[in-house]
Amino acid sequence: MRVIAGTAKSLRLKTPEGMDTRPTTDRIKETLFNMLQPDLPGAVFLDLFSGSGGIGIEALSRGARHAYFVENNRNALACITENLRFTGFLDRATVLRRDAAAALSEIHEKAADIIFMDPPYDRGYESQILSVLGEMPYVTEDTLIVVEASLNGDLSALGSPAFAVVKEKRYKTNRHLFCRRAQDG
Repeated sequence: MRVIAGTAKSLRLKTPEGMDTRPTTDRIKETLFNMLQPDLPGAVFLDLFSGSGGIGIEALSRGARHAYFVENNRNALACITENLRFTGFLDRATVLRRDAAAALSEIHEKAADIIFMDPPYDRGYESQILSVLGEMPYVTEDTLIVVEASLNGDLSALGSPAFAVVKEKRYKTNRHLFCRRAQDG
C-alpha cells in the first residue's frame, strides 16, 4: 500500500498484521480521492476505523489541514503512528484509541469537512456511527460523510433520519456511499 498523490506521493505504508483490517486498494483509493480532491485543501478529515491510517494519510498528503485517526486495535494504532511518523504528518494528526462511537465526542472542531468510515462489513456499525454523528456539532450541512461498505449489505438505514445518501460509487468488491445531513435533519 502506498500514498497515491500529494506531498507524500509514492511512500509505502505499513499495514497491520493479520486479517483484522482490510486496506483499501490503491485503485479504489485513487478513485475515491479523485472525487474528494476539490474539498481536501485545508480540510478537517476524520478517518474512522482507520486500520493502517492510509485513508487519512492520503488526505493529509493531498492538503487536508488536520486528520483524526480513530482505531481500537493496538497493532493497527502502532501502525498508524509509525506511518504518520514516516510520512512526516504526525504534527497534523490526532490518533484516538477508542471505539469509534465513543471517540466522536472527543473531537472538538468547529466543523469536520470530510468523515470517512470503513467499519467491518455487514455488522451494523454504519447506522450506529451515523446516529452519533447526527448529534455532533461539528457535523454541518457541508460535512461529507463517506461510508465504505460491502456491495450487497443492507444500508437502507443510512438515508434516515439525519443523513441522506447523495451519491454511490460501486466497485467490483465494495462501494462508497456519500452522505450529507438531511435537509430536515
